[in-house]
Amino acid sequence: MKSKLIRWAVWTVILSFLLFMVSILALSIGTGGIFFKKIIFLIFNGEGSPEYSILFDIRLPRVMLGLAIGGALGLSGVILQGLFRNPLVEPYTLGVSAGAALGVCLDIVFKLEQNLGILSLPFSGFLGAVLIILILYSLSIKKGILRIQGLLLIGVMLSFIVSSLIMLIMAVSRIEDLYGIVFWVMGSLKETNFFLIKLALGVSILGLVASYFFCHALNAISLGEEEALNLGINVERTKRLLFILTSLLTGFSVSVGGIIGFVGLLVPHFVRLLLGNDYRILLVGCFLTGAIFMILCDTLARVIISPLELPVGVITGILGASIFIYTFTKKSHLH
Repeated sequence: MKSKLIRWAVWTVILSFLLFMVSILALSIGTGGIFFKKIIFLIFNGEGSPEYSILFDIRLPRVMLGLAIGGALGLSGVILQGLFRNPLVEPYTLGVSAGAALGVCLDIVFKLEQNLGILSLPFSGFLGAVLIILILYSLSIKKGILRIQGLLLIGVMLSFIVSSLIMLIMAVSRIEDLYGIVFWVMGSLKETNFFLIKLALGVSILGLVASYFFCHALNAISLGEEEALNLGINVERTKRLLFILTSLLTGFSVSVGGIIGFVGLLVPHFVRLLLGNDYRILLVGCFLTGAIFMILCDTLARVIISPLELPVGVITGILGASIFIYTFTKKSHLH
């Protein structure tokens, strides 16, 4: 047991260090490169300079938002895969992201931002996500039992319905509205409201802390619900609380950053290969790895065709799918 704890501690330090290095890289490179020594100088003496503004008004908020969204999606992915005991489940499978996207589409079409201010887009997205959560929950619970497989199937169908509604809205939208919808749907970390960024980071970290109250329950459920009941786990209560937790994390992430795919699917697979299947290390491992992956992808999105910027969802999709295929095929060859 002691050797296992030491191994977990070592991996946590390694992933934390990688997160720090990727964050420094993201702060350093771009249209105007800023060396690490210059970053330290700017922190203490650079206020008011153009480089200070680039660093703290543009790049640092993106790093913070990448940490928040990447961590939340990685965490949600590993919890849902354990809850459903299905390696192909990810945060967007249940239709929560589609609900958030529908809320944002309606906000853009009806121009609510002009009346309600800059926070109207994430607020509308979160309301859309919450609506889908309530519909999913009410349709999937019967006599106090949350039917996991039913939840998954209903979620997939709801996702198709809502995605079709989004396409309908796009088909009848004006060109300027269509551009805003398409760019948002592809995902971006361009959020400039610092209060919202700090809120996203706080929600993400609180989600990680809350998930640790269920690490033993998740380990038991991974053996099967019957086995978990024999071990004294309140399975139904655990399923309900974890469903709500992951849905809120996903809904908030999507409402702030748009639809950024493959993080919640790829990260848990990759971390399991490194750290095993124990949720006591998987939760923090997936949180840190999700943040690393998101910040790295956003940095690539900024610089790969600079000065133009790609949507980060494009990079996570291409890079995430490629890594997933490579890892899966390599693992299959090993067996």
